[in-house]
Amino acid sequence: MLMKAEIKKVIKFGALSMILGGLSTSTCGSSESAAGLESGDTAAAVVTRPEYYQFRNASRGGTGKFYMGREISRVMGYQGASWLERPDREREQRTDLLIENLPLEADSVVADIGAGTGYFSFGIAKRIPKGRVLAVDIQPQMLAIIEDRKASGAPSNVETILGNERDTGLPEGVADLILLVDAYHEFSHPREMGEAMVRALKPGGRMVLIEYRGEDPSIPIKPLHKMTEKQVIAEMRALGLEWERTEDFLPQQHFLVFRHPPAQPINGPARD
Repeated sequence: MLMKAEIKKVIKFGALSMILGGLSTSTCGSSESAAGLESGDTAAAVVTRPEYYQFRNASRGGTGKFYMGREISRVMGYQGASWLERPDREREQRTDLLIENLPLEADSVVADIGAGTGYFSFGIAKRIPKGRVLAVDIQPQMLAIIEDRKASGAPSNVETILGNERDTGLPEGVADLILLVDAYHEFSHPREMGEAMVRALKPGGRMVLIEYRGEDPSIPIKPLHKMTEKQVIAEMRALGLEWERTEDFLPQQHFLVFRHPPAQPINGPARD
């Protein structure tokens, strides 16, 4: 559990402007990532392609920026710091079942996108003693929290990687699994981030998205912080990912699994 002193350190550095447009954390969607710096960040090498986005009047809680018919939600502030490590989170969200049902092997390489305080990174690390977790966030202060936790005895097979709103910072073809927990719907550049994640997956690798069920109005989460199964599948297919299955064993969230198709063999010339 994240210590109060560590939470104060996050707030002191402004680390939880949490959930911004890329990797995020919020009290209404409990996204796992931390804030983003929209202007002048080191992502300049990755160019935003405006043809993917439309701009209209913003709805309540929205940005007015639309992708594939979906309005991208606003992000929450640092007030969400303690939300990630609240004592009753496991009971409310059954995060234990989430980690238990991830398709992992003992030596898997897992990228936790929007790792925040490392809540899932360290839980996953215990499941893959011969593997490693790449904890990606766009706030250096959040990554410092993860490093502090490692120094205090948390699993050491967690590596921190600084990303930005348009790129994960991950090497190409490195991950067996990419995990996003309540973060994708707040990406300010979902197309660019999605393509970066696909590049980071190994052929045959999987991506698991956890999102509050947009089909269920009884779930007390703001509408823009939910996603329907249909919308998620459409956006992932646009990236070239194959939908494998959706599981609803979690109390309020979809557990969606996608696969990066293996490269097809190139057939040589026909022989007589």
